[in-house]
Amino acid sequence: MSKAVSRQFLVDGLPIDGVEPGTSILLTGDDSKALEAAFYELVAPASDEHAAVLSTDTPGRSVKRSVDQVEAGAGDRTSVLAGTGRGSTDVQSVDDLGDLTGLGMAFSAMVTEAQQHSGNFRSGIMLCSSVCAAAADIRSVYRMLNSNFLPPLRRGDGVGVCALDTSAEIGSPSSSIVKGMSTSFTCHIRVESSGRDVTLDLSELGGPAQAKLSP
Repeated sequence: MSKAVSRQFLVDGLPIDGVEPGTSILLTGDDSKALEAAFYELVAPASDEHAAVLSTDTPGRSVKRSVDQVEAGAGDRTSVLAGTGRGSTDVQSVDDLGDLTGLGMAFSAMVTEAQQHSGNFRSGIMLCSSVCAAAADIRSVYRMLNSNFLPPLRRGDGVGVCALDTSAEIGSPSSSIVKGMSTSFTCHIRVESSGRDVTLDLSELGGPAQAKLSP
């Protein structure tokens, strides 16, 4: 991934010119591996950026390895709030995904720290569907996103990606959840997979409606 210039966040693995600061992306699809491939392309920080990631199902070390595969050294610039695995340097463990107040506060603090390292930051939630499944009320997830995830993107020079697996057992129809969330995000990227090929609809980011990404 190239260094971000001209106030845009570049994503070398996707056929787009760049992502404007303040952009919030809702990433949806029914294949978690395909979602991961697209998620890390968008979230891995360039050399002058830092990132904060809420990882519900993947240990922090794995997250760092994944962003390193996209951008060498990105793992050292990525802090992770993880729902599984052990805590370590730059990896904080989550005790209860259903405690959305505590979860939102912890993630907000991590995003603030990323901003202090660098004015340019990326943040992401992988997977928000797991948060939805753990929450007692889906409306509390909307509140967390609008209170803790989206405001820093609007105020600072950041981009954010929220990935939601539409095949997951959430407790509510995934179509209604996607519809409810999409009103708060600036763009929606749909991810599909066929074998090892991952296809994204990047039309809302100024790219093609059928863009391929190999995981």
